[in-house]
Amino acid sequence: MNDNQLLRYSRHILLPQIAYEGQEKLTRSHALIVGAGGLGSPAALYLAAGGVGTLTICDFDDVDLTNLQRQIIHTTSAIGINKAVSAEQTIYELNPEVIVNSIRKRSSESDFEGLINVADVVLDCSDNFKTRYALNRVCMKLRKPLVSGAAIGFEGQLTVFDFRAEVTPCYHCIFPDDGTENEMRCAENGVFSPLVGIVGSAQAAEAMKLIMEIGESLKGRLLLLDALAMNWRMIGIKRDPGCKVCGH
Repeated sequence: MNDNQLLRYSRHILLPQIAYEGQEKLTRSHALIVGAGGLGSPAALYLAAGGVGTLTICDFDDVDLTNLQRQIIHTTSAIGINKAVSAEQTIYELNPEVIVNSIRKRSSESDFEGLINVADVVLDCSDNFKTRYALNRVCMKLRKPLVSGAAIGFEGQLTVFDFRAEVTPCYHCIFPDDGTENEMRCAENGVFSPLVGIVGSAQAAEAMKLIMEIGESLKGRLLLLDALAMNWRMIGIKRDPGCKVCGH
């Protein structure tokens, strides 16, 4: 790290759990963020501020006025700009030390395979099951840790699928793909704006812990938040032996 980085990240370095060695791991790491919306916005901002060296951000959509209620990485002047590009611009204003790769197209599963192969950790900040299932399959295949978050209405959820471990459940174990299209999206159902900030920030925290190999991740646990009552619940999750993706 250079002198500017040592000063910028000094409050991290003061933490004994992180120190110089942990911050060095962050600055050399590469995180893939799929989705630059409600969850991806705070996740990207905190990963960039915290010093993750390279961020690849995928989003094919453009910034819309309705997004600004919750997608805090975008500004009014960014309306009409691709979300990945808008996120890249904001991040460079926040931390020019970070390298940002903006992917502006709708990525296929084969595209994700190439992107995930060079990443250290993947954050699923998408809003549809097709993308979630694809990321789950590729991360399992390549044995890359996946930080999964979701939020709708006043309800949020968060977990980690650490495929580096020998036995770990996958997204399909918890939410099996039955072929039906029962998406719950913000555009049709609404979402409480601070909720995505809470979940997206927690995704960033889990990703950074995985990179630095500190603390205890949410592997094998599903964290649920009812923001209306501000009630948190933790549910243990195990691999489904009959899972079509990770079962034997």
